[in-house]
Amino acid sequence: MKKYGMLLLLSCLLVIAGCSAKEGRPLEDFQYTDQEGQSFGLKDLEDKVWVGNLIFTNCTTICPTLTANMSDLQRQVEDAGIDNVHFVSFSVDPEVDTPEGLKKFGESFGANFSTWHFLTGYSQDEIEDYALKNFKEWVVKPENDDQVIHGTKFFLMNKKGEVISDYPADKDVPYKQILKDIKSAAKH
Repeated sequence: MKKYGMLLLLSCLLVIAGCSAKEGRPLEDFQYTDQEGQSFGLKDLEDKVWVGNLIFTNCTTICPTLTANMSDLQRQVEDAGIDNVHFVSFSVDPEVDTPEGLKKFGESFGANFSTWHFLTGYSQDEIEDYALKNFKEWVVKPENDDQVIHGTKFFLMNKKGEVISDYPADKDVPYKQILKDIKSAAKH
């Protein structure tokens, strides 16, 4: 009986240990255009941990805050000496946001373009579909309005290109937790 009790205990511990590992949600492949006018896609992020978000350059509400917070996160990652971490901001207004406009926008927030990529080069329908399928976030550009409705999270991707966590990116950003999770993902 002791043998079966021990076997049951070990089985339960294995199940618990398996459940505590973060399961990733794979992203669909993408190939878009970055702030330099260069092609950039998921293949460029292979074997890299990265943080993504949704923004647009003529946003009059939350995007400046989201971008400033991403800039703070990029700086904290650099200060912590964590290598090979990238940042990707997907424009949710791609028909307005040109590579040049995205570059100017990124520069205004002190973006380090060696690891931060601002993407455009797709249709409005494509980004709305991509954001919903991959980030579980709605993107809506109302007719006769230059403001786009979109989510305000940071998404952490592991080296396999899977979403493993998301975090509030507008206020009360959990920087310590994000850094901890980035370090953990970088080890695997």
